[in-house]
Amino acid sequence: MANITAGMVKELRERTGLGMMDCKKALVEADGDMEKAIDDLRKASGMKAAKKAGRIAAEGIVMTKVAADGKYGIILEVNSETDFVARDGNFLNFANTILEQAFKTKQTDVAALMAGDLENAREALVQKIGENINVRRIQLVEAASNGLIDAYVHSNNRIAVMVALNDGNDVLAKDIAMHVAAVNPLVVRADDVPKELLAKEAEIYSAQARESGKPEEIIEKMIQGRLRKFVAEVSLLDQQFVKDSEITVATLLKKAGADVVSFIRYEVGEGIEKEEVDFAQEVAAAAGL
Repeated sequence: MANITAGMVKELRERTGLGMMDCKKALVEADGDMEKAIDDLRKASGMKAAKKAGRIAAEGIVMTKVAADGKYGIILEVNSETDFVARDGNFLNFANTILEQAFKTKQTDVAALMAGDLENAREALVQKIGENINVRRIQLVEAASNGLIDAYVHSNNRIAVMVALNDGNDVLAKDIAMHVAAVNPLVVRADDVPKELLAKEAEIYSAQARESGKPEEIIEKMIQGRLRKFVAEVSLLDQQFVKDSEITVATLLKKAGADVVSFIRYEVGEGIEKEEVDFAQEVAAAAGL
């Protein structure tokens, strides 16, 4: 039996908005599996969705650089331990050096890129600043012969998006990238939604619908309707364009005679968890209280 901590219950409450006892019970029944507990609560309570985990281990920045002709671009993430260091000039200069070298060499293997002088520079910066600095990930995007790349970086350098279009122009590509940054679609088109994700959502909707007591044929229609809505919400082309809610992204692209090939969206620290520390307890422990 997993040890259910107060921190786990707190995270589940924050992600679901449900009561403490419900969250604790769900965690116990799921043997500490956070994602299973969320799914079980969604089935039982009709809760539409849960927030993504908010416990982010890494601070830092995300950056992009696109070739002048729009034929290729680089997107990367460099992490620090605190947001304070992420704004430090030494850290920003180091991150920009990494970006320039990756752009010049088209190297996306972090270990290969860092070998030698760049790793020495990283170690020196760690010694100077007193925080761990990490180059986490790099991706290269190259355009087709009739396509182009463009990017958008949110003003605080916490979200970066790179979009590849067939046809269109850099203004359109940047608008699409801005939309992706704001709305965070999962896939480009409906057919790209993973089948296992659809099956999981269908299972949850089924449990919710059967609570209604309606006839089976009505329940099936409810499930299919909710699945269609879910797919539209997570598919870029079906979303309402963030700068003009009267049209979808697909309509915007059609008017321009363009198509989205792919997008990459980086958000600082996404997917990395850290242990939350209670500062008051930490001070008390240090003081021997």
